[in-house]
Amino acid sequence: MSNPSPRAPNDRAPDDAPEDLHPESLLLDGPAEARVRVILAHGAGAAMDTSFMSHFARGLAAAGHRVVRFEFPYMAARRRDGKRRPPDGQAKLLEHWKAIIADQGGARQDSRLVIGGKSLGGRMASLIADQVGAAGLVCLGYPFHPAGKPDKLRTAHLETLETPSLFVQGTRDALGSRDEVAGYRLSPAIRLHWAEDGDHSLVPRKASGRSAEQNWDEAVSAIADFIVSL
Repeated sequence: MSNPSPRAPNDRAPDDAPEDLHPESLLLDGPAEARVRVILAHGAGAAMDTSFMSHFARGLAAAGHRVVRFEFPYMAARRRDGKRRPPDGQAKLLEHWKAIIADQGGARQDSRLVIGGKSLGGRMASLIADQVGAAGLVCLGYPFHPAGKPDKLRTAHLETLETPSLFVQGTRDALGSRDEVAGYRLSPAIRLHWAEDGDHSLVPRKASGRSAEQNWDEAVSAIADFIVSL
C-alpha cells in the first residue's frame, strides 16, 4: 500500500478555484498514472485522515487506483485553528466538490473518474455525479435520513440517478438500515453492499463476532469489483 502524499509542487489549483482550496487539504494515495481516479470526501464530523477514510483510501490504492482525499472548507479551517465548526451550506459544499474535480482533471477519456465519500461527503457527491460526468459513485454510509427522523428522506434525487453507483451501508445504520432501505424507491443504477451488523461507519457489535476491519475489508473488495465493472 502506498503512503499518502500531499499535492506535488506542479499540481497547482486552477485559476478559478476557491481561495480555500489549499494543497494541505488533499491526501493522495496510489499511482499517479492509474486508469481510475477515486475522489473521496469525509463525513460531517470527522476529517479525511480518520482510520475509516485511510482504510478505504489505502485499500483502493493497493488495488491500483489513484485515490484523492480532500476536506471541505469548514474542516480545513478546523485543521488550521482547532475550532469545531458545523458543515458549510450545501451550495458551498457542492461548489467545493466541483472545484476539486476540476483540480484533478475532471471527467476525461484517458481515465475513469469515480467520486464519493463518507456520509455527508458521499451525499454531496451523489447530487453532482450525473452533472460532472463521473463514471461511478461510491457512498460509504449514505445518510438516507437524519438521525431519529426517518420520515425526512434524502432520496428524491436517488430515484433518477443515472451514474452507476455502489452504496456501502451497515445493516443497522441509524441513518438507513437494511429494513428501511428496502422500502425506498431507488434508481436501478444503484447497487447496495451490506456490511453485516454494521453501524453508520460499518462497525459491528462485538457480540456479532465480526470486526470493523472485516467489514471494511469486505467493503473495499466490493468497491474494487464495482470499479472493475464500470
